[in-house]
Amino acid sequence: MELETKRLTLRPYTIADAAEVSALADDKEIADRTFVPHPYTVEDAKAWISTHEEAIQEGSAYPLAMIDKESGKLTGTMTLRVNVKHKNGELAYWVGQPYWGKGLASEAAQRITDFAFDDLGLERIWGRALSDNEPSQKVMKNVGLLYEGVMRHEILHDGKFKDTYMYGMIRSDR
Repeated sequence: MELETKRLTLRPYTIADAAEVSALADDKEIADRTFVPHPYTVEDAKAWISTHEEAIQEGSAYPLAMIDKESGKLTGTMTLRVNVKHKNGELAYWVGQPYWGKGLASEAAQRITDFAFDDLGLERIWGRALSDNEPSQKVMKNVGLLYEGVMRHEILHDGKFKDTYMYGMIRSDR
């Protein structure tokens, strides 16, 4: 399974990607803004990637590598976690710091949202971001997700309780 955008190929990870995943994701600033743990080793990446094939086959999650078409380099991850029973999906993503501010997450999120509605027939897409992660909130807004509320002290993140902001979109919002 591959999805294309103007600048990106979204494709399943392989174990061969593990070192590149670790090199990008093992970043304290990414850990501070997301749910990615720190440190993030090659072994962590291999363990994570080893779960992907089964998840994609059963349709419960689509964790896809964001590959820059021009350079062939990994830029980040765009994931859709699917709740088949309730016909909804959660957007989850991170982008390596060298690629911040280029609109790649919004481009990938738009493509996977289209996939969710058009190919999987989902009714709802949602996402959450730490309340201080404005770039992630911007991605969701760019795709058309609407602010739905705050989950106060939802996450114990790096020893501190943090709020998350919830965003969502239903099929008729498109």
